[in-house]
Parts: sequence; structure tokens; C-alpha cells
Amino acid sequence: MALLDVKNISIGFPSRHGMFVAVEDVSLSVEAGEILGVVGESGAGKSTIGNAIIALLEPPGEVIKGEVYLNGARIDNLSAEEKRLIRGKKIGMIFQDPQTSLDPLKTIKQQLVESINLHLRLGRKGSEKKALELLEQVGIPDPLIRMEHYPHQFSGGMRQRVVIALALCGEPELIIADEPTTALDVSVQKQILDLMRKLCKEKNVGMILVTHDMGVIAEVADRVAVMYNSRLMEIGETAQIIGNPQHEYTKSLISAIPRPDKRVRRFPLVTYIEDVVERKEEFDVSTHWLGQSRDFDMKVADDGTILQLENLGMRFQITNSLFKSKRRYLDAVKDVNFSIKEGETFGIVGESGSGKSTIARMVTGLYKPYKGAVHFLGKEISAISHTSEVLPYRRQMQMVFQDPFSSLNARMRVMDIVAEPILFHKLADSKAEAEHIVLDLLKLVGMSDDAYAKYPHQFSGGQRQRISIARALATRPRFLICDEPTSALDVSVQAQILNLLKDLQEELNLTMMFISHDLPVIRQMCDRVAVMRHGQVLELAETEKLFEDPQHEYSQHLLGLMPQLNMLQA
Repeated sequence: MALLDVKNISIGFPSRHGMFVAVEDVSLSVEAGEILGVVGESGAGKSTIGNAIIALLEPPGEVIKGEVYLNGARIDNLSAEEKRLIRGKKIGMIFQDPQTSLDPLKTIKQQLVESINLHLRLGRKGSEKKALELLEQVGIPDPLIRMEHYPHQFSGGMRQRVVIALALCGEPELIIADEPTTALDVSVQKQILDLMRKLCKEKNVGMILVTHDMGVIAEVADRVAVMYNSRLMEIGETAQIIGNPQHEYTKSLISAIPRPDKRVRRFPLVTYIEDVVERKEEFDVSTHWLGQSRDFDMKVADDGTILQLENLGMRFQITNSLFKSKRRYLDAVKDVNFSIKEGETFGIVGESGSGKSTIARMVTGLYKPYKGAVHFLGKEISAISHTSEVLPYRRQMQMVFQDPFSSLNARMRVMDIVAEPILFHKLADSKAEAEHIVLDLLKLVGMSDDAYAKYPHQFSGGQRQRISIARALATRPRFLICDEPTSALDVSVQAQILNLLKDLQEELNLTMMFISHDLPVIRQMCDRVAVMRHGQVLELAETEKLFEDPQHEYSQHLLGLMPQLNMLQA
């Protein structure tokens, strides 16, 4: 008898337009001690199944068909109070964002003790002792001291460990983990995955791992269920699904995974998806608006260098005091030196807090360097204090951010969002001309003809990132900074966006600084890579040389943590 048995479940959300079926006729099971990975695109129904099992469906969502059994006992037809008693005690949940799962006004100790006492009735002292044991189990250093801290005093990885400890409070038999490593860098991800695998083995706990990261699946899952468009496409052993998929959608999905073992010219697209976009039009930069009237009086150096950083440093004050000697500082970036050639894609990798994004903000002028200099197109732009003098240089560099939704104005239509920099920099003679340029840019990045009239919330994550790229191109830049541009996207959408960036770079001779903690993506996209840790560049090498023969001990460590996906077909 399986620990969990989901039989022919269908989940719907009634609305005035009828019933929207989010999950249709799905059956799956989980054994004790087993990890079942559930993968698929956003909107496939992965998280909806997990929420239905634990009775946390958002109203008006409901199970319209099917049955759910836990240890042979049916649980989907229980009363709300009976389901509440199962939740936490029998079934635990690990959510994607640990920050929203924890109460910011309570210490970790208060939150753990409250949950333990609710489920296990151990009394205050017994609950405190159990809380300490759980924090030790999940690898929190100095648990006696740390349990008195608040969530904001923990890093992302440590907060996720606390959330896992909370999920274990009731000693559940089944844990549902919904994208538990999405926002974590490779080293913290490895720690969390090892911890989850260890807990399942030692405590014989079953787990459903919902994710879109096939590297995570390959690392820990015993079996994999592949979902698409509310239906279960395929289910089987992990090695079989990744190495020899049977369904056309699974084959397409697996082919789009960025390969960690070799470089490919283009990412294969998930062609099974109906709305997959790939530009087919011929592009002639000599006649296109983007290729005309650039400020070619701003010359690159004779050796082709477009950007040069000299002894760049950034310091943040972390404690305040009237006395200068008592102020404490954090050196986020320390004496960084590198140059980027025109037409090159330069990668920066490292853990969270290594200084990657801080460098990008100094280059774009969002942060003023504490020391050192930023030279761009032959000018020390970090020393320019007058806005009017620096604007022509700022126009030549643009940024594509990690979260396209927060980087786009939700109250503006796409037409106005993309036209804004064109009008600001006076790159069009009239508003009508600017609007014509916007339509051309949206077509260039693969958006539909009617996209200009819509608002950002009406698009998917991948479509919003395309709009962000169109907006970044609207100033005719020569230098593009991409800060984790695909980390929140599904593997299929990621493939489209990365192919688009490759095409645009080739066609427009763009220079790119590509910041990411996703090592396989870095291998596919970059010509050279700088490896950072604690604000310092530890190694700088050509991409293939770095991946094949890393010299620095930390580079070797970082690459060793990368999911190898050995099951992939050659």
C-alpha cells in the first residue's frame, strides 16, 4: 500500500465564464521514503495538485472529481476541521518563498514552539527542546543562539532550512515541497537538496517535489511525473524520464535543458507548446532603426575594449555612530579589475552576496563607487557628476532585470513603456514615429501584433521579459547588462529568451555582461567568465577553459556543485 495515492483527480475553478479545469484526471502515488518529482511549465497544474492534497486550494478552487488516500484512508472528503488536523501533523508543506512562510514579528523559536506544541503536545520545555533538535537536524549553526533571531536576520538558504524545520514540527509522513530551491544559488541549493534527501531516507518520509528545474530533479528524485496543460503526460523512473523520455512533450522539454557538459550554438525549443515563439524574419541591421544614428564618436579602445573596471570597490555602512571610529562597514566589492571587449558576452558567477549585482549597479551609475573607476567608451563615467554630461553614455548601456514584472510600470500600456526612453532621449521626431519604432521593436523580440495595447499583468513571465528586452533596446544601446534574466522562467521559456539574446547580440553587435548563478546557462551564453566570492574576482578565464580546467579552488568547488545531468542523451 502506497503512502499517498491520488486517483483520477480533477481540480476546477468556477467563474462566470464556466469551470476552468486546472488539473484533469491525474493519478499518481508516493511510497514512504520516496521523492516524486513533479515537473512542467508554469500553469501546468503542479502546485495545484499539492495544494489540493494538503487542502490549501485557493477559493473558489475545488476537487471536482477523484479521490486522495493517505495510508489507505481517504482524506479528500473529510471536514474542514479534520483536514486541518492532518495538515502539519500528517502532511507538511515547504513553500517556494521562505520569507512569506515565516512571521516577521515572531522569533524562530516562537514559531517552532507554537507548531510543535499544536501537533505534539509536548509542553513548553519539551517543545523548546524539540525545536532545538530540529534546527540542528536542518544544519542551522549555533541553533541555541539562532532560534532567538527573527526571519530577516537569516540568509535565503538559512530561512529555507527554518521552513523545512517548521514542516517537520508535526513529524509528518508526507512532505510537499513547492519550488523549494528556485531563488537559491548553487551551493545553498545543494545543501538544501542533500538535507531533503537525508530526511526522507532517515525518517522514511515521502516527498512530492514540485519544480521546473530538471537539475534538481536529476539530483534527488526517485521518480518523475511530467505535467503539461493540466494533464499528466508521463510518469516513470528519473533515469528513464531524463535519459529516454517517451512522450513528445517530455522529449521536447528535456532537449531544452541547458547542458552542463558541452556548449551548443542554440537552445532547442520546446516545440510541443502551441505558443512557442521563434523569430524567422531576416534582419538587416544596416537598414533597421536600431543600426542607425548611433553615437559613433564614442569610440572603443584600439584593442576593442568597451568597458574597463579599475580597482573598483563598494562599501556599505552597516552601523551608524557620531564617532567615525565606531562606524562599521561592509566591503561588498573589493578591488575588482576586468575589461570587456566589444561584441563579447562577459559572464559573472558567484553565490548570493558575492558582489555580482553590486558591480552592475556601479557600472550603470545606480551606485557611486567607494573607490576605483569605471571607464566606458573611452570615458571615466564614474567621475562624471553632471547628469547632462553622463546621459549620452547612460543611453549606450541598458539593463535587463531578474524580475520583469517589477521592472515594468504596471499602470502603463506596453506602447508607453517601450516608447518612454525613445521620447526621453529624443530618438524620434514625433510621438507617431516613436510608436512606429515600438511596434517594430516588439516584432523584433517576438511579441504579437496586439501586444502594444496591453498591460504587463496580461502577459506571462517570458513575454514580460521580451517586453523588458524591447525597452532596453529602445535607446539603441551598445552595452546590455543582463542580471539573472531567466532565473524565474521555465526551461522552455528560458530557451526562447536566451536564443533571442544570442540573436540580438549577433545582429546588433551588442556587448553583454551576463550575471547568473546558473552555471549551465553561463556556459552556453558567455565568452569569458569571472568567478566572484566575497566581493573579489577569484578567477577570470575563457568559458570552456574554466569549465574544463578551473584553476582556483573555489571555482573547482562551485563547478563540482553543479548538477551534472549524466542521464541526458549525448
